[in-house]
Amino acid sequence: MRPVLFVNKIDRLIRELKLSGGEIEHRLIKIIQDFNRLVELYGPSEFKDQWLIDPFKGSVALGSAKDRWGITLSAAAKSGLKFSDIVSAYEQNAPEGLSRDFPVHSAVLDMVVDRFPSPLVAQKYRVPRLWRGDMDSDVGQAMLNCDPQGPAVFVASHMRVDPQAGVVATGRLFSGTTMSGQDVFLINAGVKGRIQQVGLYMGLHREIVGSLGAGNIPALLGLGSARAGETITAVEGLSPFETIKYVSEPVMTLAVEPKHPRDLPELVNVMKRLSIEDPNLKISIDEQTGEYLLSGMGQLHLEVALTFIKEAKLDVASSNPIVIYRETVLDKGGPIVTRSPNGHNKVSIEVSPLEPEVMRMIVEGKVSEFMDTRERARILREAGWDPDDAKNLMAMSESRSVFVDATKGVQRLEQVSGSIRIGFAEAMAEGVLAREPVRGLKVRLMDATVHEDPAHHGPGQMIPAVKRGIYAAMLIGRTAMLEPILRIDVRVPMEQVGVVTRIINGLRGKISSVDQKGHLAYVVGELPAAESFGLSELMRSSTSGRAFWDTSFLRWETVPSSLLPTVVSRIRSRKGLPPEVPKVSDFLE
Repeated sequence: MRPVLFVNKIDRLIRELKLSGGEIEHRLIKIIQDFNRLVELYGPSEFKDQWLIDPFKGSVALGSAKDRWGITLSAAAKSGLKFSDIVSAYEQNAPEGLSRDFPVHSAVLDMVVDRFPSPLVAQKYRVPRLWRGDMDSDVGQAMLNCDPQGPAVFVASHMRVDPQAGVVATGRLFSGTTMSGQDVFLINAGVKGRIQQVGLYMGLHREIVGSLGAGNIPALLGLGSARAGETITAVEGLSPFETIKYVSEPVMTLAVEPKHPRDLPELVNVMKRLSIEDPNLKISIDEQTGEYLLSGMGQLHLEVALTFIKEAKLDVASSNPIVIYRETVLDKGGPIVTRSPNGHNKVSIEVSPLEPEVMRMIVEGKVSEFMDTRERARILREAGWDPDDAKNLMAMSESRSVFVDATKGVQRLEQVSGSIRIGFAEAMAEGVLAREPVRGLKVRLMDATVHEDPAHHGPGQMIPAVKRGIYAAMLIGRTAMLEPILRIDVRVPMEQVGVVTRIINGLRGKISSVDQKGHLAYVVGELPAAESFGLSELMRSSTSGRAFWDTSFLRWETVPSSLLPTVVSRIRSRKGLPPEVPKVSDFLE
């Protein structure tokens, strides 16, 4: 990989900010300098010099995707196009001339051809960073050398649902050759599949090609279980590639239902398609109300998803967005012993906050449930875990919690391990305080007694026993709620800075920095997602529409103790739960 930069929305600099050609040039130089500073700060030391962008080497382009024009700065110098010419085109209300002479696709394609390294070169340093398997193995050598004769190894990076063809998985083929009718293994999904068709995208259109060799970007049909980040290979048991890491997590949700019951099957299909194409969207069903819930990274993200649903010609009704919280513990809880409903099985559970270093590695993808167990154990030992705990990590939840088997010599434990995992997963999906997902919890199974008769230790007995134990231990360990905190970046005239800071501070937020760049102030702050509803109207009315801002997920933070009872009560009421939080004794009966 090698970064390039496309500076978009040049039209807004001219039409809205009324910048001259010289001011646009100065702004562009500043953006390039800021970009290169980030490379120097965060780029790998061996690649920093190659990653720095240079406007005269074809690695920087500018344009307007909306108006369909773009040009690299090196091409602009050769053609004689000046910034004043671009301003003049917009002043004459004739940007179509720019689109005709400098189409945006040409600028992007020029940068790809001129700047991006060939897979024959790039895979020699990319594969060791993305794949944790044995580089000296036949598969490792085939990927390093981009060998079309080696075993097929493909990583899906983009998913699309074609109305006629079904799921289309597009990604990089690191080694081997893919062909129609080929049997493959989906490593993360743990299933087998057969490639029905191999295609190659030519712009928006997918051309059927039959087979493609290493280094290409095939589009594979027939693998319905594939998702973004999936490792697809002809080699059974291959170590998977690193999963795709997403900076944000779903923090808001809304309920969606069709206005006409006959549209329900189509709504389900459209929402399923959305969740496949956008992994940051989560679809679930409210068991109490039967409503379909759509969870996303923020209010705008959900609005875009709703627009997509309506474009499918579905007439739907949606609720107001609500914030998704997380539950956790502040102290160690347990061990505590709980029984199965029939009284014949016992489990001893202990919970504690997950170490910040381990949480960071899970978020960054350095520790996962699907990686090599020996490598994972080594990483966890280096992070300070007990060697036995590191070796016996049993399960991990989507909400970033872990389950460890800390037992010694328990008979028949392997017979109920599946039920124990399910109990852990269900407890992490719905915590004890308000049935919100549980984050950052380390659950240890300390001991267990499993009845010798399989009829008495089935899932109906072991799953409730594990859930009861986790809930009771959480209550002993001082439960807390986590709320999503958003970063807010505001660009506003200097005279409006005071207005913006008052708005943010008034929403339980705080200001991180205020910088002046030209005639604009750049205000960076943070505020709870729960306080962001109505921010658009408030910001627009208070600044007379002169502020431009965006928000992004920043982190999870403990809800202040003064607000905790109110937050928990409101969530439990919304979900139809009893107003009182359960007590430890409720799980020891």
